[in-house]
Amino acid sequence: MRTTLTLADDVAAAVERLRRERSIGMSEAVNELVRAGLAKQHESPAPFQQVSHDLGRGIDLDNIADTLETLDGPSSS
Repeated sequence: MRTTLTLADDVAAAVERLRRERSIGMSEAVNELVRAGLAKQHESPAPFQQVSHDLGRGIDLDNIADTLETLDGPSSS
């Protein structure tokens, strides 16, 4: 199929770079880049996995005064 495309400068540079590296024509370079983009589009991203770490001693929130002293240090009053 023959068609006319207007390529953005960065895309045209990528096509030209690939064309020179592989000594191929413009159409073949554009087709390779489009196929690579289409293949990447169908890849599924890695699932999110939450990572947690044991931080040691926890803070007992039942006694607010002790909790504040643990966090802020002893009061100066």
